[in-house]
Amino acid sequence: MSKILIVDDEQINLDFFEVMLTKLGFEVARASDGEEALLAVEEHDPDLIVLDNIMPKLSGWEVTRILKQDERYADYAGTPIIMFSAMDDVKDKIEGFELGVEDYITKPFNFSEVLARIKAVLRNHELSQQVVQRERRIALIESLNSSLVYFTRHLKDPMLHIRESATSIDPQDATAVGRFVELVQQEVTQTLATLEGLEDEILDLTRRGDEIREGEVTLDDLEEKYEQHLQNLKANADAIGGSVE
Repeated sequence: MSKILIVDDEQINLDFFEVMLTKLGFEVARASDGEEALLAVEEHDPDLIVLDNIMPKLSGWEVTRILKQDERYADYAGTPIIMFSAMDDVKDKIEGFELGVEDYITKPFNFSEVLARIKAVLRNHELSQQVVQRERRIALIESLNSSLVYFTRHLKDPMLHIRESATSIDPQDATAVGRFVELVQQEVTQTLATLEGLEDEILDLTRRGDEIREGEVTLDDLEEKYEQHLQNLKANADAIGGSVE
């Protein structure tokens, strides 16, 4: 169930969205000004913020700028935002997009349009999250490959050194044989230490990779999930006398 934070200083809009979105299967949190919005983000960690621009205390732009740029809210910088505004100026919309707003809706709005945009933003956000997960897995694989290359080079040089020493040693020279044995022991000790370090790194990378893989879904799975979600929305909309196109 997706959690949506509605931020608007008009009580009627808060009530309307809470009733409609709750009936459609969303979990809804609400705030009536910019300062409340920041507190609500920390408290509820929403999947999406529907944010009015013109509000007391902090405007929607100011809230967006804080969430996207302030290090104190770094954990929420990726939360998608849909901005509402009574202004239909292109410059205002561009400023909103440059701040990191995912979508921009001009008041007065049509609820069916808002719902469609909410679904689109949530879907795109989840797709982007899956891309990030895959990039992390690729980074882990690259890290493992680098470790294997390092180990191969680290192992190759001492082995070559041992081979060269073995071909030139006089078996009758006890001192030379003793030095060769010491050399072999040193190289074996270093190689074993490197192997242990490599094993620990492989285990750690494998664990991290498994954790990332658990959070991944295929594109087919994602399409199926949203198709089912759409069917649920349509069923709920029919039950409350609305429509979802």
